[in-house]
Amino acid sequence: MRIKSLKLIALSVLLVFFSACTEASQPSVADQLELAATAETHGNDIPIATPIANAAPANQVITRRIAYGEINDRDLHGYLSIPEGAAGSMPALIVIHEWWGLNENIIATSERLAAEGYVTLAVDLYGDEVAEAPKEAMKLMRGVMSEPDRAVDNLKQAYEYLVTTAAASKVGVIGWCFGGRWSLQTALALPDDVDAMVMYYGAVEPDKARLATLNMPILGLFAGDDPIVRPNTVELFRKNLDDLGKTANVYIYEDSKHGFANPSGLSYDAGAAQDAWQKTTAFFYENLVSVKD
Repeated sequence: MRIKSLKLIALSVLLVFFSACTEASQPSVADQLELAATAETHGNDIPIATPIANAAPANQVITRRIAYGEINDRDLHGYLSIPEGAAGSMPALIVIHEWWGLNENIIATSERLAAEGYVTLAVDLYGDEVAEAPKEAMKLMRGVMSEPDRAVDNLKQAYEYLVTTAAASKVGVIGWCFGGRWSLQTALALPDDVDAMVMYYGAVEPDKARLATLNMPILGLFAGDDPIVRPNTVELFRKNLDDLGKTANVYIYEDSKHGFANPSGLSYDAGAAQDAWQKTTAFFYENLVSVKD
């Protein structure tokens, strides 16, 4: 067995032991292994803005911080972006942050998406906390994975805000890394409501029966060099979707690393990121704008 694999197993054992001593609510064993792989992969990362976050929006947008829901008498805050001069009902996107949290880079990327002709809501699964270092990010990520129902409730309320308060005509969802996982989980929680789902190298769903419930087009963008979401699990995910007859396009960028298109981080791959962005914008336009009911 390779040394890195042994290190991941050892780290996962420590995570399980430590969490058993400190918290009543625990992530699943599979989630513990994902946390261990994430800690190993991102251990020396920093949340610097990549060209995706630094790129200027194609059009002017208006952004404001809003409360889109409430859990345990505490408001859920996010950032709503709307193209300047927009009028009437528009398609909308739920934008889910990576493991650093809802930082300025995610907000900027949400604005860039809004400039393509959408109402975007950048949600917050960390309760107004943002990480600046890997240890902080791991703690926040682990907290969400320990209470998945709370995260699902958060995302359902984001959807309800967009269809009621924002009067969205259709709703898509997108996320990177940790957010990619929750983009898929949003689609699974609202299989008849979400109209399009994009996930960037997030944990895939192994349960074929759960995937069978999905009723929206799917775009998956993954890395070939990824110890967190391994290519063999992505291939199985693609096969299961194909077997089920789902409308799904799953791509693996063979020479790219996990995080190749992150708004924040050190693994940015310009070629893969640009291609993925073009696929993303074309996918949302096809399924949220040009599609006829």
